[in-house]
This record gives sequence, structure tokens and C-alpha cells, in this order.
Amino acid sequence: MFKSVLIDTMFPNCPIRNVLSRISDRWTILIMLTLEAEDKPMRYTDLLAHIPDISQKMLTVALRNLEADGMVLRQAYAEIPPRVEYCLTDRAKTLIPHLHSLVNWATENLDAILSDRQAFTTKK
Repeated sequence: MFKSVLIDTMFPNCPIRNVLSRISDRWTILIMLTLEAEDKPMRYTDLLAHIPDISQKMLTVALRNLEADGMVLRQAYAEIPPRVEYCLTDRAKTLIPHLHSLVNWATENLDAILSDRQAFTTKK
């Protein structure tokens, strides 16, 4: 989070440094794709269940950043027990096709990338 805040402060008008630094962290794209795949508002615990290796703290931080950037809508309901749901905003939905392209590229190139990493490590 500190890195993102520092980049946003130092280069506030640079879209690559400012915007991409927020969505290219370890969890944000997974959260967005999970919300998109379910195609309905999701509760916090549902997101945790769909992304089992994310910690509660990191999910909270990522959701707050997405909400702050207008990518996720957080809806709290005055019920007992309290219920909070998250869904993608229209802005976030315009990013989804680009994320799918990135996922497709990663899937198509993963074997070659892993092979290159292994060759690089062996060469050292």
C-alpha cells in the first residue's frame, strides 16, 4: 500500500504509474475477475472462499482501494447480522475485457515463461 501511495503522490498525472500501480498488485485483478465471474454482488466471506490464499487483511485493503478508485461498489445493509456486498462498477466493467486478454496471454505463454525461468536459473 505504501508503494502505491508514494507513486500516486510522486506522479499524480501519469496513468501508467498511477492507475496501473493500483490494479497490478497481487490481488486486485483476481478480485475483479471473481466479482465479474459471479455476475452478482458478493459478500466478503464469499470473496474469501473464492480466493482461498488471500488473507483477510489483504482482501480488505484491496477492496478499499478498489472502492476508492470507483471500481467496486460497497453496499452495506442495516440488518442483523450486518450484511455488506461488493460488485463491480460500470467503470470496472470496461476494464474486464482487457483483463481477460491478459489472462489469455498469460495462459498461452505460461509454459514457455516457466521454461525460460528454469533455463535462466540453471544458467546462473
